[in-house]
Amino acid sequence: MTAKQVRKAPIYVALVLLALISVVPFIWMLATSFKHSSDIYTKVPNLLPVDKQTGEWAPTLENYEHVLGIGGLGQAFVNSVWVCAVLVPTKLLIDALAAYAFARIPFPGRDKLFVVFLAGMMVPTITLLVPRVHVTQVLGMYDSGWGLILPNIASVLDVFLLRQFFLSLPAELEEAARIDGAGRMQIFWQIVLPLSKPVLAVVTITSFIFHWNDLVWPLVVINSPELNTLPLALQQLASTESGRAYYIMAGAALAVVPVIIVLLIFQRRIMQGIAFTGLKT
Repeated sequence: MTAKQVRKAPIYVALVLLALISVVPFIWMLATSFKHSSDIYTKVPNLLPVDKQTGEWAPTLENYEHVLGIGGLGQAFVNSVWVCAVLVPTKLLIDALAAYAFARIPFPGRDKLFVVFLAGMMVPTITLLVPRVHVTQVLGMYDSGWGLILPNIASVLDVFLLRQFFLSLPAELEEAARIDGAGRMQIFWQIVLPLSKPVLAVVTITSFIFHWNDLVWPLVVINSPELNTLPLALQQLASTESGRAYYIMAGAALAVVPVIIVLLIFQRRIMQGIAFTGLKT
């Protein structure tokens, strides 16, 4: 080992230890989801489900069968997938169009309007809960799937991140395209968006994780059990008599799977997008 590697060794050891500390709760959750009831309440905790008679590893899928069936998480999982599949791409498109307008279209009062737009980020979301519910009721979307989607169709933070990235792109590319006869929307679709994949990946991931795990808005806007999203169904499962540890852990494991899949798909773009957002104001 070189002297430089020796100096960095404590840093690597510390990072490995922090990674292990972060992974242990996830491993415990996954292991508990495969346990029998007799494996939960023991004097000496066991990481793996073990048959008391043979001493061999004996996992069970009954917990998953229960939460997907009687627990109601099957329909809730489908509802969450549907909401995110419709909401995230639509939200990404609307935010990108708004960000492009703030970054490249010189309309009167643009900068002042953007400042007012950013001021909305300072308002706590919880204070807007009652007005949003009232508007949802007036529009006839209360206790419906569209009530989960349309009130969340845009995000000030996402518009800000996208605008900052669009400002970092060379304006000469758009000017050259405009000289060649390209229109505003053609430039947006064929030049700006293809060059913005890193920040689009970051916005997609953050939006998906937020709406996939969102509990507050479904809790106030949904009354019908058949419309429950996964976080809401998990909360109700935990509050019932059947909300035992192994059932809750099985439901939590199901909720984590889509998040891991999305992170694996977009992981190459995450750091690149974070590095480039905010380079130019």
